[in-house]
Amino acid sequence: MIRRNLEFFETFLTLERGAGANTVLAYITDLRGFADYCGSIGIYDTVDITRDVIIDFLSYLQEERCEVSTTLARKLISIKLFCRFLVQEKLIEQDPTEVMESPRLWNYLPGFLSVEEVERLLTVFPAQSKDPLLQRNRVILETLYASGLRVSEAAHLKVSDVNFEDAALRVVGKGDKVRLVPVGKTALQLLRFYLQHSRNELLNGRSNVAELFLSVRGKPLNREWIWAIVKEAAVAAGIDRDIYPHMLRHSFASHLLANGADLRVIQEMLGHSDLRTTEIYTHVESDRLLGVHKHFHPRA
Repeated sequence: MIRRNLEFFETFLTLERGAGANTVLAYITDLRGFADYCGSIGIYDTVDITRDVIIDFLSYLQEERCEVSTTLARKLISIKLFCRFLVQEKLIEQDPTEVMESPRLWNYLPGFLSVEEVERLLTVFPAQSKDPLLQRNRVILETLYASGLRVSEAAHLKVSDVNFEDAALRVVGKGDKVRLVPVGKTALQLLRFYLQHSRNELLNGRSNVAELFLSVRGKPLNREWIWAIVKEAAVAAGIDRDIYPHMLRHSFASHLLANGADLRVIQEMLGHSDLRTTEIYTHVESDRLLGVHKHFHPRA
């Protein structure tokens, strides 16, 4: 459906808007990239495109493909035009980009889960299940939240990257920059159990697989599979929101900040080269201060 509607949109731009060939090509190229991304996470119908899907797409381009601000702004404009066309043609009821007035999307507050929602999400899969896939899924969720990893970083983790002695992960981030990220006690225990039991079952006799997280066929998991695992857990946990893996990274940072962690320490753990990128999480501290004022000030 997304692909077919893109063809309609291309015809609309050419025949009804009279856009030039280069302009049409630029819009459609951006939108085909977006359609490819949607397909990789199991979204094929335009009615399933939400604001969170668009945010994660642009976050993915910014953090994992290092695309610059002007490129992201252009892609957002292409998506906005496409969505307006879909509403105009009554192909969708509501424009998911209508609240995105500025092309500087990264100024929008990232979606994050409450502590209670994270707890529900993490406990969907049993901690020491005899099913190696369920055990793997639990470990992936715990690791994403415990260390705030990008999805691509989790997918590329190797067994040798887990340092049990120092309770840390060796993470290769953007630009092949290496950083050490602390991992929580619970995640560390689950990683140990997974390596001792479940991963060996998933290997299927293979001995030359370095990656930590494996598929049922003993091959390294990719970003799309991890997305599917997070979505499955959200449905099972009864969380009625659009949950995507990057939201666990946002939750990691937001919860650290809310509990008093220094912003520069969070920046280092997230692997942000610019503190301004990390500053999007300061809304949590602002919310906390407003809550304190409202609760304790006699004239609030």
